[in-house]
Amino acid sequence: MAALKTVILIPARYASVRYPGKPLVPLTGPDGTKPLIRRTWEAAMSVPGVAAVHVVTDDDRIRAAAESFGASVIMTSPDCENGTARCAQAVEEAGIGADLVVNFQGDAPLTPPWFVTALINAMAAAPATIGMATPVIRCDAGTLANFLADRAAGRVGGTTAVFRADGQALYFSKEVIPHVARQAPGQVLPVYHHVGLYAYRPGSLAAYGGWQEGPLERLEGLEQLRFLENGQPVLCVEVEGRGRVFWELNNSVDVERIEQVLKGVS
Repeated sequence: MAALKTVILIPARYASVRYPGKPLVPLTGPDGTKPLIRRTWEAAMSVPGVAAVHVVTDDDRIRAAAESFGASVIMTSPDCENGTARCAQAVEEAGIGADLVVNFQGDAPLTPPWFVTALINAMAAAPATIGMATPVIRCDAGTLANFLADRAAGRVGGTTAVFRADGQALYFSKEVIPHVARQAPGQVLPVYHHVGLYAYRPGSLAAYGGWQEGPLERLEGLEQLRFLENGQPVLCVEVEGRGRVFWELNNSVDVERIEQVLKGVS
């Protein structure tokens, strides 16, 4: 299996609708207090064998913060509608040459390096017709409780995924799918948390901007649905936490959740 030259891009924007200024939110761990963008960059830098890691933003405040701790920064237009579009523009503007482009979302500092390695290996083994892959992790009881608590409180939190036996995605949703009517003691939950991480072949990433936003993407606010709505397969790669808790910073309530994990695993 030939190695794929891989570049990691970390899209980060200040003007988040749900949480403005999110990339600069301070997160405290046993190693002190650092902004979210730095903790995410450090997580991305821990991935072995990648050619480069770049923060991709349209905001000078994020650029200044990222450069202050030594990150490479690529500036993009404020008109980019989401992280995938921002990554596509960065590849084009900066002339990045790679076999694989990884979108390591800026709000996911708890992403362990083996999640990225699993994507790279899956894409190296997949046929060329698979232009994109993303990780999923089976929910434990605690993670499912967080999902259900967010929905009960009217918050839009994490994303769940359902997929075929061969891993090809059927759907992604901000709702908890599939619906679990009853949970028996010790039951292995059939709910998969979608990890905000994508690996694209350059051709698929470039094609994204030419596709129109579809109704499902618009309703859910999930950029990966544009691939499914345009008949493009998305490979879901199941990964394991290995005792680590995964959660993104979607809402202010997640700061405490993530800080508790940082203090336990850093």
